[in-house]
Amino acid sequence: MPSPVLHVIGARPNFIKAAPVVAALGERGVAQRVVHTGQHYDERMSDIFFRELGLPEPDVDLGVGSGSHGRQTGALLAALEEEFTASSPRSVIVYGDVNSTLAAALAAAKLGVPVAHVEAGLRSFDMTMPEEINRRLTDQLADLCLVTSPEAVGHLANEGIAVDRVHLVGNPMIDTLLANLDRFDPAAVQAAHGLPSRYVAATLHRPANVDDPGTAARLVARLHEIADLVDVVIPVHPRSRGTLTAAGLDRHPNVHAIEPLGYVEFVGLVRGAVAAVTDSGGVQEETTMLGVPCLTLRPNTERPITLTHGTNRLVTPDEVVPAVRKVLEQRHPVPRETPPLWDGKAGPRIADVIIGSLGE
Repeated sequence: MPSPVLHVIGARPNFIKAAPVVAALGERGVAQRVVHTGQHYDERMSDIFFRELGLPEPDVDLGVGSGSHGRQTGALLAALEEEFTASSPRSVIVYGDVNSTLAAALAAAKLGVPVAHVEAGLRSFDMTMPEEINRRLTDQLADLCLVTSPEAVGHLANEGIAVDRVHLVGNPMIDTLLANLDRFDPAAVQAAHGLPSRYVAATLHRPANVDDPGTAARLVARLHEIADLVDVVIPVHPRSRGTLTAAGLDRHPNVHAIEPLGYVEFVGLVRGAVAAVTDSGGVQEETTMLGVPCLTLRPNTERPITLTHGTNRLVTPDEVVPAVRKVLEQRHPVPRETPPLWDGKAGPRIADVIIGSLGE
């Protein structure tokens, strides 16, 4: 049996991106191995995604868990080096921009194993973001840079990445969304969680927004002002629960702070919202496809195509309440032309590139 292609996934966005790639390689008969690092490890942040997305159970779960960036990345490096040495993969495929992504790319590169990076070339140009550091370093190590949108090709060229390493393949997250479109039922989510029919869906988890108690308190105050206009539903991410709760997130009758949702429920929630208020990259992409107004609480985005092709807008905390008020006064915008190659076929294109790199 040939050595496997090895997928390294560790956080919920990775699972959504990996599912169509694993499926496409499987249809072509490629031997595969799935390694879950355990960076996201509770049931609502991990296990449910495997069930909902049809991902095979991981061949190994490293169980690294949480910790500081240095401690977590160090533990990932040691565990992944051992796994790669034992399984001798032909190629390691990494996804996105989390610590598992960088650790896997570094461990593989030092062992001489080819690396393919799905979602390469995205840039916020904000080096205070841990994700930006992970993206840039992973792309320097990757043998294949698999790009989701055209501007990322230019970013890689500016950083000296050889053109033969870069492939514009489209967005596998959109493959997963389109494949499950009929399952996203806002009414079912509302009924299951006792939610109103009209609401803003909110998510907050970026370190710049939730790690500092003062910043978190200011954002909670803005959410309360939004809740004066319309109900706010916020699935609370584990990393932000402490600061948001301490800031009084749930001390407003129209704020519904709920536990994290699985993929199908969460996108159903977003699909039924009058608007999304978020700092998530994935939500920016999902709302672009669903036609839901998105207000992103960040000064920048590594996904500018969601601004030009979608319904996304960057806002400051001071701008977000007037922006929500404006959305409430208007009808939902009609989705514009979808970004290039966001057509539900990125997984097969990625599989073609990877198989070609293996000489098959």
